[in-house]
Amino acid sequence: MKFGKLKWVALVCLMVPMFASYFFDDAFSTLSQIFQHPETLELGWNSADYGFYAGGYSFLCVCGGLILCGILLDVFGVRIIGSVFVGLMALGAGTVVVALRSGLEPHTSLVLAYAGCMLFGLGSEIAGVAVTRSIAKWFKGGNVAFAMGAQVAVARLGTALAFILAPVLVAQKAPGQMYSLAETARPATFGLCLILAGVLLWAVFVAMDARFDKANGLSCGRGAVKEEDKFKFSDLGRLLVNKRFLLIAMLCVFFYCCIISFKKFGTAIVIPRFGMDIDSAKWMITMIPFFTVVFTPLFGALVDKVGKATVWMIIGAFLVLAAHMVLAFAPQGVPFWGYFGISLLGVGYSLVPSAMWPSVPKIVPERNLGTAYSLIYWIQNMGMLLVPVFVGRIFTLREGVDAAVHAEWIFISLGTIAVVLAVFLRHSSRNEPGM
Repeated sequence: MKFGKLKWVALVCLMVPMFASYFFDDAFSTLSQIFQHPETLELGWNSADYGFYAGGYSFLCVCGGLILCGILLDVFGVRIIGSVFVGLMALGAGTVVVALRSGLEPHTSLVLAYAGCMLFGLGSEIAGVAVTRSIAKWFKGGNVAFAMGAQVAVARLGTALAFILAPVLVAQKAPGQMYSLAETARPATFGLCLILAGVLLWAVFVAMDARFDKANGLSCGRGAVKEEDKFKFSDLGRLLVNKRFLLIAMLCVFFYCCIISFKKFGTAIVIPRFGMDIDSAKWMITMIPFFTVVFTPLFGALVDKVGKATVWMIIGAFLVLAAHMVLAFAPQGVPFWGYFGISLLGVGYSLVPSAMWPSVPKIVPERNLGTAYSLIYWIQNMGMLLVPVFVGRIFTLREGVDAAVHAEWIFISLGTIAVVLAVFLRHSSRNEPGM
């Protein structure tokens, strides 16, 4: 395959849009506690409103957008469809920023922000599918798990930056002081600027990908496509009856909800549980993406070399379950246990994706990868739509340690199911090479 060295340049171009997407998605995660006091926000949102807004990311995805767009990705390719949805990601982020700064009545601004979050979420998810499929294409034959792990690691640096920077952009105020609209919107505004930079680098990748196809004889007219390479709706049916594919998809939703939804309320949980101030809690939650930055590429390289992907998935899912058990039941007011629990969460969050995402091309034909990844993300987004809403309601109805422990019970339940699914996946794949 030509372009051996340039594939790393292409990887960098693919990393930046995802880095920006992760930043924007987590722009308020280490500020979740301020929504417990809506009387101090000119925006006027409470914790339930924040949970509702966070769930908007997944609404269009769950309503079928991901599946439809995944099919379009297989039919028209990553350059066309990917470009459309990278643009949609930017449009949605811009809408959220407008809603936060508009000065509209709280309910109206929430509805507008929810609409923007829906557009951003669909754009981000399809952009993620396009990025994952592009990496599988450019790194086919070697280093695919490492490349996917590196991309995930850099994307999660976006989360880390959001965790660290958001409390700086929205400085903590004395009790009773108001947060203005402009102050509240600063993290989202910064995230929008990052997304626009990602759009520019995506355009660079599109030009590189066109040259890649031409150099490798992959550019051909529509009529020259082999019949067996064309997308057929029967392929969608085959995915839906593929036991291992369905187990991966179900593992994805329960596993990711244990972490992604937790991050939305992480500081609101660890502050009362371990007697921490906001600055210390911010750094504690930031350990999650920092751990993945270090370990995800390493685990990806390990999967490339050793295989046994399903074994790593079981270990990772168990670590995440253990982490939530620690966060829920460790001694009250002892920060050590918070750091220990978050460390387990970070290692588990590195292990499972390193093994899971590179396993999909082993069980799905390359021509159907866009649809396959989209189906997985669709199922995943069902949980991401609902879990933040339920957790947000807990923090509206309860306070302090009581709210934190009740929220953790949700994540413990999800983690238990994830471990069981990983074990089933191992059993069903025991005779498959590399699985």
